[in-house]
Amino acid sequence: MARSRTPKFDASEVITNEIIRIIERGVLPWRKPWTAGGSSRPLRVGGEPYQGVNNFLLTMRTVMAGHSSPFWMTLPQANALDAKVRKGEKSSVVVYYGQSRKDAGGEDDHEESDDRPEEARVFRFQKSYRVFNACQIEGLPESFYPDPEPAPEHPPAEPIPHMQAFFEAIDITTVFTGTEAYYLPPVDKVFMPSITRFENPRNFYGVWAHELAHATKARHRLNRDFGLSKFGNTSYAREEIVAELTSVFLGQTLGFTAHTLEMNAAYLYNWLRVLRSDKNAIFKHAADAQRACDYLIARSEAGRAGEGAQAA
Repeated sequence: MARSRTPKFDASEVITNEIIRIIERGVLPWRKPWTAGGSSRPLRVGGEPYQGVNNFLLTMRTVMAGHSSPFWMTLPQANALDAKVRKGEKSSVVVYYGQSRKDAGGEDDHEESDDRPEEARVFRFQKSYRVFNACQIEGLPESFYPDPEPAPEHPPAEPIPHMQAFFEAIDITTVFTGTEAYYLPPVDKVFMPSITRFENPRNFYGVWAHELAHATKARHRLNRDFGLSKFGNTSYAREEIVAELTSVFLGQTLGFTAHTLEMNAAYLYNWLRVLRSDKNAIFKHAADAQRACDYLIARSEAGRAGEGAQAA
């Protein structure tokens, strides 16, 4: 009698289905209002921040579970610290990417004499592993449970100095006018309502980050063009996901929450449309968002460095 095989674990499918189930409830949990000062990025056991899709996934799970610690670690890492995962706690799946070289026979190829194109011998792979939040673990040092600092109160309709300085230094033109927020490619400009139209100034910066993220798609910047997919024209929906995640990543550093002027059923449907049609979409677009975030940070730093040089 032939034995039935256990289905291979597909991290992309499991993670995508998890996000779909959450969005189907009508929420984007990573938009939790800002409550603490400093960075809210999920951290590895050694304190290094997660990047890209793992940042997004662990941010979402932190909010959903109500964890107060930013630290995540594997079971062996917890055991190495003489700590134990509490009984019944569920792990979270995260992924990592690597690359390998193989010859035509499928064996690892390390021969320098191989004259085939490099791309023919190197392939990228995705693997998954499981982590636990420090709040799911007992016996860890107190340093894994930092006390959150309350976000300082700020008057409505007034700029927040460090956020304002960050955005003003970016060399992408923003025009403040009207009641809508959008990026207009033909003139390569972002259009934003005045901060006075926002009850919470942090929402103003969340929207600004979202629209600047769209501006990074320009050919002379990151040249991001999704075009027509085999599932239909999902270019707009995919670009919205990139802008959303870019705002999430920037907000973790600066202290605001991802925000758009329109948060409705159509916006949620765009997410679901992409995720249901492509189980790898969230991984690709989180990487796009990380690149956009890094680009905007670099442009802001360059702008402020230039201003400092002129003042010297």
